[in-house]
Amino acid sequence: MNDKIRIGIAGYGNLGRGVEAAIAKNSDMELVGVFTRRDPQTVSAAAGTAVFPWSALADHRDTIDVLVLCGGSKSDLPVQSPELAASFNIVDSYDTHARIPEHFAAVDAAAAEAGTTALISAGWDPGLFSLNRVFGEAVLPDGETYTFWGRGLSQGHSDAIRRLDGVAGGVQYTLPVEAAIEQVRSGIRPALSTREKHTRECFVVLEDGADAEAVREAIVTMPDYFADYDTTVHFISAEELARDHAAMPHGGFVIRSGNTSAEHSQVVEYRLALDSNPEFTSSVLVAYARAVHRLAAAGQHGAKTVFDVPPGLLSPRSPEELRAELL
Repeated sequence: MNDKIRIGIAGYGNLGRGVEAAIAKNSDMELVGVFTRRDPQTVSAAAGTAVFPWSALADHRDTIDVLVLCGGSKSDLPVQSPELAASFNIVDSYDTHARIPEHFAAVDAAAAEAGTTALISAGWDPGLFSLNRVFGEAVLPDGETYTFWGRGLSQGHSDAIRRLDGVAGGVQYTLPVEAAIEQVRSGIRPALSTREKHTRECFVVLEDGADAEAVREAIVTMPDYFADYDTTVHFISAEELARDHAAMPHGGFVIRSGNTSAEHSQVVEYRLALDSNPEFTSSVLVAYARAVHRLAAAGQHGAKTVFDVPPGLLSPRSPEELRAELL
């Protein structure tokens, strides 16, 4: 009897390819296939990976234990996550922080009615960084939490740029302000605005005939993405984009600075340094797919976040092994 967790991938961009690679490193999982809105004949997946049209999802309801959604947060996931949670256990990486509550509500309504389990906003932020913010605040209630991202290429922000009229291609980098990081690490607990902690830098290829100033204005005023930051927009050629911006590094820090008494200041720091943002994010999604499968089997349905998942459910090891070897 095959007791492997059967995973489907919905969408096959950078994140979908990362999920495909991550599944290959988890011996308790198997990939059912990739589901794409493109012509499957044009998709070059890894050897042995089945590629299906998006319309074939309905035919695989009974052959997929967890569907990992790999679309973008701006336009794809707000529609896809509730729709697919009506038929599948799902994991998504929705990362528009300000709108997570409404996304959760929409997915929860669909999953609760269908009796499925749907984990939203997995990844490293939101996701692992979210957990570290909770840990820091719980352990050091008298303190301040600071999150810094980068220097790195943001998939969600880059996707938001590419969807603008007049844009043929582009990427966005988030840059932490080093002086702000050093202030926080010193334990002085500074009051820092959003603008004082990060800057954003965009490299954009225009479509023929596009108005550069109109594109620049659309980027720097985009709510939830760029409006609250000092944002620089560079217009470059397609050749420069391909040559200089194909890699996808990222990372960041969560720092909790607090006092356990009048005499003692404590600083807790969690750091990620990522060579490939999508591959690491995909690895997190796959670990949470394991947890979703276990939660669904236990009858815990509806929408979930990382706050609702016991860490042991992420691991392929048994509880006995975890206690003996990692506790």
